[in-house]
Amino acid sequence: MNKDQKNEVIELLKSKFSQYSNFYITNTESLTVAQVNNLRKVCFDKNVEMKVAKNTLIRKALESLDNEKYAGIYDSLNGVTALMFSDSPKEPAVIISSFRKANNKLEKPVLKAAFVADEIFVGDNQLTALTNIKTKNELIGEIVGLLQSPAKRVIAALLEKGKKEGAVEEAPAAE
Repeated sequence: MNKDQKNEVIELLKSKFSQYSNFYITNTESLTVAQVNNLRKVCFDKNVEMKVAKNTLIRKALESLDNEKYAGIYDSLNGVTALMFSDSPKEPAVIISSFRKANNKLEKPVLKAAFVADEIFVGDNQLTALTNIKTKNELIGEIVGLLQSPAKRVIAALLEKGKKEGAVEEAPAAE
Protein backbone atom coordinates (compact mmCIF):
# COMPACT_ATOMS: atom_id res chain seq x y z
CA MET A 1 0.00 0.00 0.00
CA ASN A 2 1.57 3.29 -1.07
CA LYS A 3 1.28 6.63 0.72
CA ASP A 4 -1.62 7.88 -1.44
CA GLN A 5 -3.62 4.71 -0.78
CA LYS A 6 -2.96 5.02 2.95
CA ASN A 7 -4.11 8.65 2.93
CA GLU A 8 -7.24 7.61 1.04
CA VAL A 9 -8.05 4.98 3.68
CA ILE A 10 -7.41 7.49 6.47
CA GLU A 11 -9.79 9.99 4.85
CA LEU A 12 -12.44 7.28 4.42
CA LEU A 13 -12.10 6.30 8.08
CA LYS A 14 -12.26 9.92 9.20
CA SER A 15 -15.51 10.37 7.30
CA LYS A 16 -16.96 7.23 8.92
CA PHE A 17 -15.89 8.30 12.42
CA SER A 18 -17.46 11.73 11.78
CA GLN A 19 -20.63 10.28 10.26
CA TYR A 20 -21.42 7.84 13.07
CA SER A 21 -21.61 8.69 16.77
CA ASN A 22 -21.15 5.02 17.70
CA PHE A 23 -18.48 2.57 16.62
CA TYR A 24 -17.16 -0.73 17.89
CA ILE A 25 -13.65 -2.13 17.53
CA THR A 26 -13.64 -5.91 17.33
CA ASN A 27 -11.22 -8.77 16.81
CA THR A 28 -12.35 -11.17 14.08
CA GLU A 29 -9.12 -13.18 14.00
CA SER A 30 -9.57 -16.94 13.55
CA LEU A 31 -13.03 -16.58 11.98
CA THR A 32 -13.35 -18.42 8.69
CA VAL A 33 -14.08 -16.53 5.49
CA ALA A 34 -17.61 -17.93 5.53
CA GLN A 35 -18.13 -16.73 9.12
CA VAL A 36 -16.82 -13.24 8.33
CA ASN A 37 -19.08 -13.07 5.27
CA ASN A 38 -22.03 -14.16 7.41
CA LEU A 39 -21.15 -11.50 10.00
CA ARG A 40 -20.97 -8.86 7.25
CA LYS A 41 -24.39 -9.94 5.98
CA VAL A 42 -25.92 -9.69 9.45
CA CYS A 43 -24.36 -6.24 9.86
CA PHE A 44 -25.71 -5.13 6.48
CA ASP A 45 -29.21 -6.37 7.35
CA LYS A 46 -29.12 -4.40 10.63
CA ASN A 47 -27.75 -1.16 9.06
CA VAL A 48 -24.34 -1.56 10.67
CA GLU A 49 -21.32 -0.84 8.50
CA MET A 50 -18.38 -3.16 8.96
CA LYS A 51 -14.89 -2.16 7.79
CA VAL A 52 -11.54 -3.86 8.24
CA ALA A 53 -8.49 -1.61 8.41
CA LYS A 54 -4.93 -1.53 9.66
CA ASN A 55 -4.56 -0.40 13.26
CA THR A 56 -2.05 2.34 12.42
CA LEU A 57 -4.43 3.85 9.86
CA ILE A 58 -7.33 3.72 12.31
CA ARG A 59 -5.19 5.43 14.93
CA LYS A 60 -4.04 8.15 12.51
CA ALA A 61 -7.66 8.82 11.49
CA LEU A 62 -8.77 9.11 15.12
CA GLU A 63 -5.77 11.26 16.10
CA SER A 64 -6.45 13.69 13.26
CA LEU A 65 -10.08 14.08 14.36
CA ASP A 66 -9.61 14.52 18.12
CA ASN A 67 -6.59 12.93 19.78
CA GLU A 68 -7.78 13.45 23.37
CA LYS A 69 -11.36 12.30 22.77
CA TYR A 70 -10.26 8.90 21.44
CA ALA A 71 -7.13 8.41 23.58
CA GLY A 72 -8.70 5.57 25.58
CA ILE A 73 -9.17 3.50 22.43
CA TYR A 74 -5.58 3.42 21.20
CA ASP A 75 -4.49 0.54 23.44
CA SER A 76 -7.21 -1.61 21.84
CA LEU A 77 -5.74 -1.19 18.37
CA ASN A 78 -3.79 -4.42 18.03
CA GLY A 79 -4.19 -7.70 16.16
CA VAL A 80 -6.86 -8.09 13.50
CA THR A 81 -9.33 -5.22 13.74
CA ALA A 82 -12.79 -4.86 12.29
CA LEU A 83 -14.78 -1.68 12.85
CA MET A 84 -18.55 -1.64 13.19
CA PHE A 85 -20.24 1.74 12.60
CA SER A 86 -23.84 2.29 13.64
CA ASP A 87 -26.40 4.97 14.41
CA SER A 88 -27.74 2.68 17.13
CA PRO A 89 -25.64 2.55 20.29
CA LYS A 90 -26.41 -1.09 21.00
CA GLU A 91 -26.99 -2.80 17.63
CA PRO A 92 -23.35 -3.87 17.10
CA ALA A 93 -23.27 -5.38 20.61
CA VAL A 94 -26.48 -7.28 19.90
CA ILE A 95 -25.02 -8.52 16.60
CA ILE A 96 -21.81 -9.73 18.27
CA SER A 97 -23.73 -11.52 21.05
CA SER A 98 -26.23 -13.18 18.75
CA PHE A 99 -23.50 -14.12 16.25
CA ARG A 100 -21.59 -15.93 18.99
CA LYS A 101 -24.70 -17.79 20.14
CA ALA A 102 -25.73 -18.73 16.60
CA ASN A 103 -22.27 -20.13 15.84
CA ASN A 104 -21.94 -22.70 18.59
CA LYS A 105 -20.92 -20.21 21.25
CA LEU A 106 -17.87 -18.88 19.42
CA GLU A 107 -15.58 -16.61 21.36
CA LYS A 108 -15.15 -14.37 18.33
CA PRO A 109 -15.72 -11.65 17.37
CA VAL A 110 -14.28 -10.17 20.53
CA LEU A 111 -15.13 -6.64 21.56
CA LYS A 112 -11.91 -4.70 22.00
CA ALA A 113 -13.50 -1.30 22.57
CA ALA A 114 -16.60 0.72 21.80
CA PHE A 115 -17.21 4.42 21.44
CA VAL A 116 -20.85 5.08 22.28
CA ALA A 117 -22.27 8.58 22.72
CA ASP A 118 -18.88 10.06 23.66
CA GLU A 119 -18.20 7.27 26.19
CA ILE A 120 -15.48 4.65 25.79
CA PHE A 121 -16.07 1.03 26.78
CA VAL A 122 -12.96 -1.16 26.77
CA GLY A 123 -12.92 -4.94 26.85
CA ASP A 124 -15.18 -7.82 25.95
CA ASN A 125 -16.60 -7.81 29.49
CA GLN A 126 -18.50 -4.61 28.52
CA LEU A 127 -20.55 -6.43 25.87
CA THR A 128 -23.47 -7.25 28.18
CA ALA A 129 -23.70 -3.67 29.40
CA LEU A 130 -23.70 -2.42 25.81
CA THR A 131 -26.52 -4.77 24.79
CA ASN A 132 -28.63 -3.30 27.60
CA ILE A 133 -28.20 0.33 26.53
CA LYS A 134 -31.52 1.98 25.74
CA THR A 135 -31.88 3.58 22.33
CA LYS A 136 -33.34 7.04 21.94
CA ASN A 137 -36.68 5.61 20.76
CA GLU A 138 -36.82 3.16 23.68
CA LEU A 139 -36.21 5.99 26.15
CA ILE A 140 -38.87 8.18 24.53
CA GLY A 141 -41.33 5.28 24.68
CA GLU A 142 -40.63 4.74 28.37
CA ILE A 143 -41.06 8.45 29.15
CA VAL A 144 -44.32 8.61 27.21
CA GLY A 145 -45.52 5.51 29.06
CA LEU A 146 -44.61 7.03 32.40
CA LEU A 147 -46.35 10.29 31.54
CA GLN A 148 -49.48 8.49 30.33
CA SER A 149 -49.73 6.27 33.39
CA PRO A 150 -50.75 8.97 35.92
CA ALA A 151 -53.14 10.56 33.43
CA LYS A 152 -54.81 7.21 32.80
CA ARG A 153 -55.22 6.67 36.54
CA VAL A 154 -56.79 10.12 37.01
CA ILE A 155 -59.20 9.57 34.11
CA ALA A 156 -60.11 6.12 35.39
CA ALA A 157 -60.72 7.50 38.89
CA LEU A 158 -62.91 10.31 37.52
CA LEU A 159 -64.89 7.89 35.39
CA GLU A 160 -65.34 5.55 38.35
CA LYS A 161 -66.43 8.42 40.59
CA GLY A 162 -68.80 9.62 37.87
CA LYS A 163 -70.38 6.18 37.62
CA LYS A 164 -70.87 6.00 41.40
CA GLU A 165 -72.42 9.50 41.59
CA GLY A 166 -74.63 8.77 38.60
CA ALA A 167 -75.85 5.57 40.23
CA VAL A 168 -76.63 7.39 43.48
CA GLU A 169 -78.58 10.13 41.71
CA GLU A 170 -80.56 7.68 39.63
CA ALA A 171 -81.52 5.49 42.57
CA PRO A 172 -83.75 8.09 44.36
CA ALA A 173 -85.43 9.08 41.08
CA ALA A 174 -86.53 5.48 40.49
CA GLU A 175 -88.42 5.28 43.82
